Amino acid sequence: MSRLLDQVREAVRTRHYSLRTEEAYLRWVRQHILFCGKRHPSGLGAREVSAFISHLAVARKVSASTQTQALSALLFLYREVLALPTGWVDDVERAKKPQRLPVVFTHEEARAVLSHLRGEPWLMASPLYGSGLRLMECVRLRVKDVDLARLQITVRDGKGGQDRGTVLPTSLAEPLERQLERARALHEWDLREGFGQVYLPYALELPHVPPQLRHPPDRVGLRHPHRAGVARPRERRDHTDLHARPQPGRARREKPAR
Repeated sequence: MSRLLDQVREAVRTRHYSLRTEEAYLRWVRQHILFCGKRHPSGLGAREVSAFISHLAVARKVSASTQTQALSALLFLYREVLALPTGWVDDVERAKKPQRLPVVFTHEEARAVLSHLRGEPWLMASPLYGSGLRLMECVRLRVKDVDLARLQITVRDGKGGQDRGTVLPTSLAEPLERQLERARALHEWDLREGFGQVYLPYALELPHVPPQLRHPPDRVGLRHPHRAGVARPRERRDHTDLHARPQPGRARREKPAR
């Protein structure tokens, strides 16, 4: 199974799919193989896929969107990895996603929720409402993407891999400027301690980073540091990130004295 999963992982990364898509596809392919008695998918077909999708709905009671995600992962496996015909996909019975009316906070409800938050949680939740950011777009927000002069936020590699610009509420300009100062102080302190390096995606590390500062290929190399099989160095922090994220398995550092 491990060799097949490696092939799926390679096919996903070749197409530059997101990390979450990679994790989801690998999880569903693994579960499908285990459900079918660890038989190789090349010997399976519509009946086994349909049985697995039905099992998800009946035994595990997953939602229609989860069924669709599992089927997409299996179609990727058969089409892109195994290069097998998938004309049987129309015969696979699946649940239909019901139409739901979106739940939208009123202005007063949003203010009431935000009034219970303080510090960084408040600073991260406010752009979700005021700037229309998705959760992970806010988590991945970088210093260079915040333009305080124009009151604008640039979202990089958003949904569908698209960039877009959105407004920055005036009420967030001053708190964000203070956060930028704290992030800058933390970065400068880390540089004095010999840390403060930043992960660069794909092959950007080669032309832009001196050889003595590059990370060993067995640690990061040209792959995403959070991808499976790649250990992220414990002493590195992404200082392009606006919000500090403590590394797993390591106590958070004290903030430098100002």
